[in-house]
Amino acid sequence: MPVTRPRVRAADGTGELAVASYELFSSTEILGRLAMEKMLAGLSTRRYPVGLEPVGVQITEKATATSKSAVSRRFVAMTETALAELLSRDLSGLDLVALMIDGVHFAESCCVVALGIDIEGTKHPLALVEGSTENATLVTELLVDLRERGLDVTRPMLVGLDGSKALRKAVLDVLDHPVIQRCQLHKVRNVKDLLPQRLRTTVGRRMTDAYHAGSALEAEAALLALAKELDRTHPSAAASLREGLDETLTVLRLGVPPTLARTLRSTNCIESMISVCREHAGNVKRWRDGRDGAALVRRRDGRGRQAIPPGERPPAPAGTASSPRTRNRRTCRTRRAQ
Repeated sequence: MPVTRPRVRAADGTGELAVASYELFSSTEILGRLAMEKMLAGLSTRRYPVGLEPVGVQITEKATATSKSAVSRRFVAMTETALAELLSRDLSGLDLVALMIDGVHFAESCCVVALGIDIEGTKHPLALVEGSTENATLVTELLVDLRERGLDVTRPMLVGLDGSKALRKAVLDVLDHPVIQRCQLHKVRNVKDLLPQRLRTTVGRRMTDAYHAGSALEAEAALLALAKELDRTHPSAAASLREGLDETLTVLRLGVPPTLARTLRSTNCIESMISVCREHAGNVKRWRDGRDGAALVRRRDGRGRQAIPPGERPPAPAGTASSPRTRNRRTCRTRRAQ
């Protein structure tokens, strides 16, 4: 909103002096921080004025900093700053015992993210890299960045993965002594996808019971017996079950207590973090380019279909001044008039 700015000049004529109260009042940092807090709480850019305190009709009509575009620009600027601080943070002071890596697809891009768990059980978001696919080069870049920022990669560390070969290869290349734990939930899901509907519930229950056995030997025996049964009728599901079987039992082999094993046996920790980020990022309705997040955030319009970022929409065919539906409507009206 427009205000009258006071001008104060030095008595010796050296120039104009800054007014601290006006500098604070006109600063956009407070507005940006307020916009980020409200949007992270679930308020969208289109409904942002609803969350503001009432200041009167006259001031509301003159205000220009509460529009969708202004709020979106401040939110993007603040999140870019927060992301830059996260990706440049020193990691030498972290005492991590577990590392989880996962890839998530937003629209046409793939983001690989890393989450660390320290000795006290505190979760630390560590890094994020963007690419087109979840490949070994992208994951290696992420892990090398963690090493350069001070993460100790020479000590043994439990690494939770979803079973991606690219993730596994990069982990073995960069970390000196990784102890890989493949997500058991992903393994159960992969096997069930290769079975007919009538067998999925039964096989899924047997695999889950095996993963909760008292020891790794019992679990391995139960899973191999199940794979042998599937060999006769569904060999592809049996092969999927045997693939990487040892790495799905790492937590049992280490003798991790049941409460802690429930967290480390899957990648739910990092997937929960990803789901929260996706939910908050969807509050911004317009992402104009890669810098604003168009390549990172997948959003949907009111009808549930994926929205296409501006600048990426295909051009309209030549000679189509109106849509087919409009032309059909005009044709119907002409026939009725005749």
